[in-house]
Amino acid sequence: MKGGEALVETLLAFGVDTAFAVPGESYLPVLAAIQRSGNRIRLVTPRHESGVTFAAEAYGKLMGRPAAGFVSRGPGATNASIGVHTAAQDSTPLVLFIGHVPTHAKGREAFQEIDYHRMFSGIAKAVLEPETPASMAALTARALTLAVSGRPGPVIMVMPKDITEGDAGEVAIPKPRARAVAYPDPGAIAEAARLIDAARHPVVISGEMVAFERAQAALIAFAEASGAAVTAAYRRQDTFPNGHPAYIGHLEINRVAFQDQAWAECDLVIAAGSRLDGITTQDFTLIRPDQRLIQIFPDPDVLARWSSEVALAADVGPTLVALTKAVKAPTASRLAWRERVHAAQVDFATPGAITVQGRVDLARVIEHVGRLAPKQSVILTDSGTFARWVHRYYHFEHGRTQAGPIAGAMGYAVPGALGAAMARPDVPAIAFVGDGGFLMTGQELTTAAQHRLPLKVIVCDNNAWGSILVSQQRAYGASGEFGTRLESPDFAMVAKGYGLAAYSIAATAEFPAAFEAALAHDGPALIHLRLDDRDISPFQNEVAV
Repeated sequence: MKGGEALVETLLAFGVDTAFAVPGESYLPVLAAIQRSGNRIRLVTPRHESGVTFAAEAYGKLMGRPAAGFVSRGPGATNASIGVHTAAQDSTPLVLFIGHVPTHAKGREAFQEIDYHRMFSGIAKAVLEPETPASMAALTARALTLAVSGRPGPVIMVMPKDITEGDAGEVAIPKPRARAVAYPDPGAIAEAARLIDAARHPVVISGEMVAFERAQAALIAFAEASGAAVTAAYRRQDTFPNGHPAYIGHLEINRVAFQDQAWAECDLVIAAGSRLDGITTQDFTLIRPDQRLIQIFPDPDVLARWSSEVALAADVGPTLVALTKAVKAPTASRLAWRERVHAAQVDFATPGAITVQGRVDLARVIEHVGRLAPKQSVILTDSGTFARWVHRYYHFEHGRTQAGPIAGAMGYAVPGALGAAMARPDVPAIAFVGDGGFLMTGQELTTAAQHRLPLKVIVCDNNAWGSILVSQQRAYGASGEFGTRLESPDFAMVAKGYGLAAYSIAATAEFPAAFEAALAHDGPALIHLRLDDRDISPFQNEVAV
């Protein structure tokens, strides 16, 4: 058995059934072994290495376990790094296998050589490299285990060419083991329950570990037992049903008046599985010194970043179950406060408050998507101000139905939809992307066409780098616009050239029929929305990042 075969046999033993790859000469034995595995590992071949890691990131986010990503050395690895960084900041399990120079050539600046240990040390949980073909299986098993352990994240596996090609002998293929569950300390649970019972207006920030652990039911039970309000961390709206009376909205880049008021009244913050990222916490200024903080997260390093009354280094699911049993019933005044804030959120998320200048109203478009698409559809958003319309007006009711980069990586949505379509073939993968983001990675529609993945892409085209344009206008006036205007192609014609069904929309009334046709089409489809650049944001207090 060659080293590359041992790697693939380990993937199969661990239940990995999906791989994304830009093929490379540096790992041909791995490709040969995947080919011999038949359909047990389905290989999807994006056209750019960023497509490999973006697709794998979305797959891992929706499945809670990693797909395998394969890229070649040097330029392939550097191209793939954007998805690795995204997985790191989003706490998403991902394993990226990188072809490498032969071991005898290492350290001599060989063709396309990079020191991956140095390159990825700040954005990956680990960089692993086998020293012999016989060690390939054990190290692959370690990478797959580490990707889902504790706080999930990306793991890099380097594959020297002679190691994948070399004879591994009769290797014992490791067996997978269940992810270790971190249970909370009973004393910390008692103290947290005391703080919750004493609070007037407690608010939960629901984060990425709720999605990863499928702990939505535990969070619902806790909210109902405690009377706490629940707000979603940035791009984690699917961690709590938006129609639930405890839900008080999403911690978007922008905050609005009812959220500011609710936060001013909040006296206890419960960070449930959220690392409290920069957007969620407004660059780490959100939690005031007079607010008490309970943080639940399995990574002690994350807990050490915050000064909390109670830090629970544990999984969020069992911790919420324990807290649900420990807290007292909520007071009538707490429930009345939560009900008032929830009502304000319902009003905020109902289209009609904004009068658009152009002929396409994104609020109504998203309302139509919510009405016409299956309720468990996966909604992907690229980075860009258009995504804030989706965040405001789409109602997430089911877990693992949202994918978007907390890291703000542009170009995520189209290749991410490849991963979503592989992870959830039973429901549509609907990707919202701006004109700028589409022109970074939109060529992955050819991948969707080749592999017959029926994703649906909605291009929000305003011929601008929208959020940056708004910042320029605010800072310098119209005369200060510079470098932020784009000239977009006809995206529907581009999509047709890639082999997709495509539709162009110039007015809101045209959208429902086109969207229904796109959903009914048995392959990938694209809808090109022609937007007015005066309708960039659904917020008045726009702040760009």
